[in-house]
Amino acid sequence: LLINELWEEVKAAHSTPKRHYHTLKHLENLLHQLEAVKDQIKNWDVILFTLYYHDIVYNPLKDNNEEKSAELAEVRLRSLAVPNELAQQCKQQILATKKHLLNTDPDTNYFTDADLSVLGQDWPLYAAYAEGVRKEYSIYPDLIYKPGRKKVLQHFLQMDRIFKTDYFYNKLEATAKRNLERELEAL
Repeated sequence: LLINELWEEVKAAHSTPKRHYHTLKHLENLLHQLEAVKDQIKNWDVILFTLYYHDIVYNPLKDNNEEKSAELAEVRLRSLAVPNELAQQCKQQILATKKHLLNTDPDTNYFTDADLSVLGQDWPLYAAYAEGVRKEYSIYPDLIYKPGRKKVLQHFLQMDRIFKTDYFYNKLEATAKRNLERELEAL
């Protein structure tokens, strides 16, 4: 069955030894976060497609992972005869995870907020996330990694709101800012 082949592809991509944060556990956590706002999401099927494909291509040496993931998602959704409009919505949601900016589509904002929800977790979970990301970028020495990581952390701290939806903002924003500042100070 095609659906089984596609699931095996998603599972394999998220289970490679070089992945330490962008794993099946990340997908599970995302699903958990999104289920809490399921009644606010207009197209749950598109959100699920986005969840499975948003990090399917993940290479720390490249800066086009979101684009490659979006392209692959589009091809796979076509193979499932998903209407083009829905495939394009999925593609746009995946591309939105590159910068996590406010979007005109509420579903996209819920997805990007859920994708960033780890930032607002208790410190031990956040620290494990930061450690996992560092391991994924272990090819880079600290001399290169730390300035790049600082830039990412500062990007989030300079946003008016990290979380675009009221639900995630009220639940996670304050803790996320504290976590980001704490990691930034430690670098």
